[in-house]
Amino acid sequence: MRSGPPGKRARVPGIRGRVPLPLLLPALVGLAFLLLPLVALLVRAPWRSLPDQLTSTAVWQALQLSLITATAATAVSLVLGVPLAWLLARTDFPGRGLVRALVTLPLVLPPVVGGVALLLALGRNGVVGQWLDSAFGITLPFTTAGVVVAEAFVAMPFLVISVEGTLRAADPRYEEAATTLGASRFTAFRRVTLPLIAPGVAAGSVLAWARALGEFGATITFAGNFPGRTQTMPLAVYLALQNDPAAAIALSLVLLAVSIAVLAGLRDRWMTGVS
Repeated sequence: MRSGPPGKRARVPGIRGRVPLPLLLPALVGLAFLLLPLVALLVRAPWRSLPDQLTSTAVWQALQLSLITATAATAVSLVLGVPLAWLLARTDFPGRGLVRALVTLPLVLPPVVGGVALLLALGRNGVVGQWLDSAFGITLPFTTAGVVVAEAFVAMPFLVISVEGTLRAADPRYEEAATTLGASRFTAFRRVTLPLIAPGVAAGSVLAWARALGEFGATITFAGNFPGRTQTMPLAVYLALQNDPAAAIALSLVLLAVSIAVLAGLRDRWMTGVS
């Protein structure tokens, strides 16, 4: 029997078209399970009154506040998360594994628990919050700034993971060569490493922005639900679902459209190297 060239796997013609029935049926059921709620949202959407719903004052305020706070939270995540990702990827220090686990903890931590933790840390009687209040008069809970803090808390790990993975894939020899030529570590990072990892930073920023836009639990716990000040789109959906289901569906459609746009924008990155 003839074998293919060394280092290449033999490809079986038509292998992709053969799906065993015990795998096909659960796969189709799983697909239907994931798509049915989204289809129901589209079917029951009040398409005729949708323009009026989206242009109402309450919906517009929630949309505007969500876009502003999600963008601000992403900016905070960039300023703090990129250096943190570099620290985890490029340096070796005792307890690095523990630090990485703590950084990713908000990914699995229930958002409401995160909101309670933020209150205990940054509330008026919190560990740090009481000092901020007494020394600088800064109060974060139940303010727009508190929304940004809550969203950044849950969104930053997405950016850190993405950037750290990109840093580990990037060749560190370019950065080392820059330092041997007299550049400082920060200059090498800014002029050499950062351009190399720009796609990963962009992807992580988009993921962080989308996660911040959809944040609910930590926001309502730490910042409350005050229209025009802390009521973001997910909070507005929750409130409208009790009083005005049509408005809740309209807001849900906006969030669905944003999520689809994010997935479409990141598809090329996810599919790289997949045939």
